[in-house]
Amino acid sequence: QVQLVESGGGSGQAGGSLRLSCVASGYTYRYYCMGWFRQAPGKEREGVAVFSSYYGRTYYADSVKGRFTISQDNAKNTLYLQMNSLKPEDTGIYYCAASRPRTYCSGTSPEDEYNYWGQGTQVTVSS
Repeated sequence: QVQLVESGGGSGQAGGSLRLSCVASGYTYRYYCMGWFRQAPGKEREGVAVFSSYYGRTYYADSVKGRFTISQDNAKNTLYLQMNSLKPEDTGIYYCAASRPRTYCSGTSPEDEYNYWGQGTQVTVSS
């Protein structure tokens, strides 16, 4: 059974940094998509950053390019999201997501490419 558990959320000030972690258990696929999504209050969930294991590529939403970095540590089965230069509009619940085996990832959307989701971790950025 696949489980994704996020951690590292919290409160920060604009201009600061936070790092999110997502530990995956029972997830042993070689080719997959893994990513981070977020949902701001009153808004739909949106893709933030995605990693394609087949191509070794990363994809970012325009709103976070140059500020956020997605990475993974295979030895620890952990996906990270380093968030720098935080803005109040980065506030929301951040979810880790992973797909069943696939070689193609459609960037930061659509959500239906992802089969496993974490419970989410809250990020609050104050101005």
